[in-house]
Amino acid sequence: MYKLIIKGGAKLSGAVSVGGAKNASLPILAATLLAEGQYILRNVPKLHDIGTMSKLLSQLDVQAECDKNSRFCGTDGIDICLSSVNGDLLLTNNGGARCEALYEVVKTMRASILALGPLLAKRSKARVSLPGGCAIGERPVDLHISALEAMGADIKVSHGYIDAECSRLKGADITFKTITVTGTENIMMAAVLADGVTVLQNAAQEPEIVDLANFLRRMGAKITGDGTHCIQIEGVDKLRPADYSVMPDRIEAGTFLCAVAGAGGGAVITGAPVAEMKALISSLKSAGVKITDKGGGDLFVESDGVLNATDVTTMPYPGFPTDMQAQFMAVMTKAVGTSLINETIFENRFMHVAELKRMGADITVKDSSAVVRGVKELSGAQVMASDLRASAGLVIAALMASNTSEVQRIYHLDRGYEDFEKKLALLGADIKRVKAS
Repeated sequence: MYKLIIKGGAKLSGAVSVGGAKNASLPILAATLLAEGQYILRNVPKLHDIGTMSKLLSQLDVQAECDKNSRFCGTDGIDICLSSVNGDLLLTNNGGARCEALYEVVKTMRASILALGPLLAKRSKARVSLPGGCAIGERPVDLHISALEAMGADIKVSHGYIDAECSRLKGADITFKTITVTGTENIMMAAVLADGVTVLQNAAQEPEIVDLANFLRRMGAKITGDGTHCIQIEGVDKLRPADYSVMPDRIEAGTFLCAVAGAGGGAVITGAPVAEMKALISSLKSAGVKITDKGGGDLFVESDGVLNATDVTTMPYPGFPTDMQAQFMAVMTKAVGTSLINETIFENRFMHVAELKRMGADITVKDSSAVVRGVKELSGAQVMASDLRASAGLVIAALMASNTSEVQRIYHLDRGYEDFEKKLALLGADIKRVKAS
């Protein structure tokens, strides 16, 4: 177990690069269940969640290839193999018949539910444990199940497992009751091998879904409409493995923008997916942060640390991302005035508020809204992360605070940020990882 020791007050400067997107990598990894052969996935981040998905796939006869030129990385005993040359993830689907995603792996990561659709589509059977993961609120799988049932699957849920089987899935017209990112991804992957055409209405529009669709098309799938609320998938008889580079992580890039905005200074964020970050960039600019698009994925962000209170409401893409709410709230704790932050995606995503208040923040939560009254100063404190993005928000607050802070439970942070403290140190942050007592 580790924690971060952060001495606040340092201005940030220099340049930092953005890695591959976790939320794009996970469904793409799950999609390797759809065709036998060898895959080369590029720009895959070295994260705990990637290790978890890699371990899950190994139980389903999709193996990471490791040799003397590979390096192992992971957390809590979960390892993955990445080429020591360029970070490629090499996977081979051996064409096995195993179809059970065990609780021991699935319990640690909600994205494990993404194995359900591909297993049904390719192996006509799936047994997937109900997913676990961080406690930011309910993310029910009933939308996944009802859609697969509409495609002809016979599904039973009992003893903590989803048991599903079919002869061959059939194309169907499916309208999601609410927008669901993983549900859209799961049914897209199920539909690519189904008999006939599947139409997904009220589909999620996230860039990571477009990235998955691009990968599936590389495998030979017929998909149109991704990036809109209506996606059409014409099933094919067979897919092929692919060589593919994962998109850069818009949430990591946004987190660095917020870090510089709150701590002050000027830095270049390189390799950012700028077009997919419009909502966050607009909100930061409204707060007084100077952000310049230098082209080629490079953003120059400049802040004197004195910002204006700005309201945000989390919404499905292209709205303000829920995964940036905690980081933006940290920045607003020292803004001039009062900001209102509405959380419409998850009902339990204000757990970081209590920890921010330990640092001197003035925040009042009522139902799904947080009123943030800017204070002149935050003070260093011992704080504890409750989930992945809350961890990043607490780190940003610590950079903004006087004195020294300790951020504990950073295993949450390692689920979604590669070498986070090292990248912040490159920008001049006084931050180090030490073993927790």
